[in-house]
Amino acid sequence: MNAKSLQTALQDIPLGGFRYLKQVDSTNDIALNWMEEGGQDFSLVIANEQIKGRGRDGRSWQTPPDSALAFSLLLLPSIEEAKNISLFTGLGALALVDALREHYELDAKIKWPNDVLVDEKKLAGILVEANWHGDKIKSIVLGMGVNVYANSVPDDVLFPATSLEESRPDSFNKPIRSLLLYQILEAFIKRRPSLGRGNLHNAWEENLAFRGKQVEVTSGNGQVIQGKVLGINLDGSLRLDTHQSIHFGDVHLRPMRL
Repeated sequence: MNAKSLQTALQDIPLGGFRYLKQVDSTNDIALNWMEEGGQDFSLVIANEQIKGRGRDGRSWQTPPDSALAFSLLLLPSIEEAKNISLFTGLGALALVDALREHYELDAKIKWPNDVLVDEKKLAGILVEANWHGDKIKSIVLGMGVNVYANSVPDDVLFPATSLEESRPDSFNKPIRSLLLYQILEAFIKRRPSLGRGNLHNAWEENLAFRGKQVEVTSGNGQVIQGKVLGINLDGSLRLDTHQSIHFGDVHLRPMRL
């Protein structure tokens, strides 16, 4: 994967801009800085290797060279999209779920708040960061890391993980990372209008992992909440049968094994 081959693979995608780096600390950082330099909506930053990628709550997420997809999208929300900022994580997750189902016949699910699972193992993580000017949103950076080859799966994970290679080994007779990126971006473009209409949460809810099952949610301060997953609220928070809503933050969700 290099800049020239990627640009050729993505020539039909209406990107606002394109930046490829062989190695980078974090694609999100590059995208955030790009916005300050006048970056356009739907601009793409992608790296072959990411050494200081961020997960939620400052956790590190490394991407070894030639192994995974590590990219960030710079997005300039419309007025309608700005009313649904909390749904951008779901938008990114749904784009990946759509691509995996349509092209790889994988029954992917979204583990709230920001992971995509295959066979109840983590295949990808998403990190959305917002840039505000006062009380107005200036830009969104949506970063995604997808385990493509088996060697992209980290050893020190909090949740069981997998890769596309392990899930669909028969798909690896082609330049899979470039192709998968094209498929994700294509699905993102198709899904994006639903965010502006405010009904994207319905699709997020329909594709929610562990829906109807008992889970355990642990917060950063050690508080543990147990309950059955009912769905997603309009603001993207998780709804449990305990009449509680779990909001984004330093939380960890696991299914309860009975």
